[in-house]
Amino acid sequence: MVGLFQICMLAVVAVASAAPQNKPIAILRQESEGPNADGSYRFSYETENGIRGEEAGQLLNAGSEKEAISVQGSNSYTSPEGQVINLIYTAGEQGFAPQGDHLPTPHPIPEAIQRALEFIASQPSTPETPGRRF
Repeated sequence: MVGLFQICMLAVVAVASAAPQNKPIAILRQESEGPNADGSYRFSYETENGIRGEEAGQLLNAGSEKEAISVQGSNSYTSPEGQVINLIYTAGEQGFAPQGDHLPTPHPIPEAIQRALEFIASQPSTPETPGRRF
């Protein structure tokens, strides 16, 4: 006869075996360079569970008012559903620009709307008159 204690122990063992294991993940490869005197840097890594990343950056317009950093990089990993996720990105004066098949994309603009937008953009600009109402 199975007692309440045995049922509780079986439940604890079942929950513990289903819980994710917090085992440390080994780093297989790691490289780093910089920051260099010119402001550039580079790093890359790869872990035993298939996560990979790399990034390189450089300083633009050093010492000027328009000084900025330009970055290019990529990351990849396998999702819990088994899909390989690849992300490529740039970042700089124009902002952050990620690319990847897993990222959502906007719906295409309907042709009639696109033509209307192009027509509006082609029209001369008229200054607004204070107090004028439409």
